[in-house]
Amino acid sequence: MGEQMIELKDLEFAGKNMQDSPLIRTPLIALNMNTPGKKIYLKCENLQKFGSFKGRGAYHAITQLTEEQRAGGICGASAGNFAQGLGFMANQLNVSCQMLVPDYIPQTKLSRILELDVKIKKVPFTQWWDAILSRTYDGIGQSTFIHPCDYNVMAGHGTIGLEILEDLPDVDTVICPYGSGGLITGVSSALKHHNKSIKVLACEPETATPLHVSLKAGKPLAFENHRSSFVDGMGGKNVLEEIWPYVSHLVDSSIVLSLEEIAEAIRILINRNSLVTEGAGAAPLAAALSNKVPNGTIVCVLSGGNIDSNKLVTILNGQVPT
Repeated sequence: MGEQMIELKDLEFAGKNMQDSPLIRTPLIALNMNTPGKKIYLKCENLQKFGSFKGRGAYHAITQLTEEQRAGGICGASAGNFAQGLGFMANQLNVSCQMLVPDYIPQTKLSRILELDVKIKKVPFTQWWDAILSRTYDGIGQSTFIHPCDYNVMAGHGTIGLEILEDLPDVDTVICPYGSGGLITGVSSALKHHNKSIKVLACEPETATPLHVSLKAGKPLAFENHRSSFVDGMGGKNVLEEIWPYVSHLVDSSIVLSLEEIAEAIRILINRNSLVTEGAGAAPLAAALSNKVPNGTIVCVLSGGNIDSNKLVTILNGQVPT
């Protein structure tokens, strides 16, 4: 399988389709902090409906289903934000929804999912990750499995890239968190269609860096020392086979971050811009502030803001949640 990217016509179609959705066009704002040599901007997907970018891909994917597929309902596997996006959009479009979630899912995310009348099944991380790999799990019946790396999902996420280009066409670098790879595939496709010289960087927590090791090896690999952390919205066990043909050439590099760096970025966003983000949402800023990102005009995609209040308090007290 050769190099792939989301087609420009499909990204533009997703952008037009999004105009009929209940989602908002999130703001792109400057970081209120002196960063010599770097002009850092924040794409605030944490302000999106249900606190993350996931509704974009969810809406676009569900609206592209056939009437028969909609009648059978949808299902998926999510660490929390995608379940909220799918659940909300399914409700809006009168489609039933069930989700498989890992047993470590933050209570904040779980509570919001349950409010959406989504059927939830909690399982250990390994079983949950297996569902992402296999695109199925016991009990889904006739429902359609919507995967975070489905083409239409990634095209929906790519509308973030189109909006960045409209607001800041001279951007040099865009940084996205890396989980399953759907976000960065959509965003990077939009950016590279416009200007191949724009650098697209991923970031990963030190507890799970499958993309970093895969890019170094030149092939999709598993990260053998995977462990969970408060950065629950990113950091899978391995790079998915179907996503490798995209990220292997669309992503310029992946920056590994300590949990301390990510926690500090959460503090900075609250103190400087009054923005609450979860770990994955703050990670791009942690990367931008490091010496691993070149000077220039940088956009950090703040992917989400759904963080448990007790974890946020721990971080604001200068500690790293366990």
